[in-house]
Amino acid sequence: MTRKYIDCREFPSDMNCSVALSADTEQELLDAAVQHAVTVHKHQDTPEFRQQLRQMFKEGTPPAEHPLGHEA
Repeated sequence: MTRKYIDCREFPSDMNCSVALSADTEQELLDAAVQHAVTVHKHQDTPEFRQQLRQMFKEGTPPAEHPLGHEA
């Protein structure tokens, strides 16, 4: 089983969030990503939002360096 991740650094925001989340299962990652997005970024937890998040998942682990090539 390949780990999956999502990295806030790939999505510019006013707060320059540097959180990256990874998990062994897609469901575990989705649950953590939704919790982070709702709590920190004030998104609404909807089925549509969950589907958008799933589409942003990548296989592997997040890079140690900023994925867009600059500091947060």
